[in-house]
Amino acid sequence: MKISIVIPIYNEEENINLLYQKIKDVMDSKNYNYEIIFVDDGSQDNSLSILREIQKNDEKVIVISLRKNFGQTSAFAAGFDYATGDVIITMDGDLQNDPEDIPKLIELSKEYDIVSGWRKNRKDPFISRRLPSMIANWLISKVTGVKLHDYGCSLKAYRKDVLKNINLYGEMHRFIPAVASQYGVRITEVETKHHPRKFGKSKYGISRTFKVILDLIMIKFFQSFFSKPLRAFGPIGLISFFVGIFVSLKLTFEKFYYHKDIGGRPLLILGVMLIIVGVQMLAMGILGEYLVRIYYETQKKPIYYIREILSSKKE
Repeated sequence: MKISIVIPIYNEEENINLLYQKIKDVMDSKNYNYEIIFVDDGSQDNSLSILREIQKNDEKVIVISLRKNFGQTSAFAAGFDYATGDVIITMDGDLQNDPEDIPKLIELSKEYDIVSGWRKNRKDPFISRRLPSMIANWLISKVTGVKLHDYGCSLKAYRKDVLKNINLYGEMHRFIPAVASQYGVRITEVETKHHPRKFGKSKYGISRTFKVILDLIMIKFFQSFFSKPLRAFGPIGLISFFVGIFVSLKLTFEKFYYHKDIGGRPLLILGVMLIIVGVQMLAMGILGEYLVRIYYETQKKPIYYIREILSSKKE
């Protein structure tokens, strides 16, 4: 079994050499067949120069240099595309994840498709980092139904066949377990060490929180209605349409039976708008169904995912 370790790097010049040496010591001590993929995400310091020097002296190291800072999700996606391992380990480049936890993840990956690290004793400031993270983890677990204590922990292990079915956008790297859950993957969580940052500055800010919320909305829709969008828009459209029809019929009855003037009543506008919205929502659902069918048919994607095949039949 070959192991690929994917590490996004952005302005981590003080951490790279020490991180590399720690990973190398752990992997060599266990005699793993491995590769280390550093993805330089448009660093503006000497990170890329240091990585080039490391790569010259170690054939197991691969360096991918991105043209600009695309973000952590894009950096992970680039590493996944070039990874050749059966199991892919992801981790941060700031030395807060401990390479000594890697063998633990590898061992569990023999039984599970995704192994997620849990920074139980996290060494970050409580108000600015840990509290928002706790709220986010609770919210993500509730919305997606995949209960993990630490979605934000980059130290994870994935089987390669799981990642090949997932396309990453936005801040979606943290949602991989939730997205993959629709394929019936086996997910577990394991406690990992966490160290305070010694060098450099954190790249996380409050703006990322809003991006995560927007991605969470998309993930929920993706989980529940991606292959059947009509079921998302259809019920809303039908309710709106029939309520609008009911309001319109009521006003029509009042007009002809009681001879009331209904032209200036807000209820008439509401009824018409509800009918229009209902028709639009139904149309969106139908168009979504067509788009889903085009997506699957043009890309020849299956609507099912096989874990394994047991058969005595010989080819």
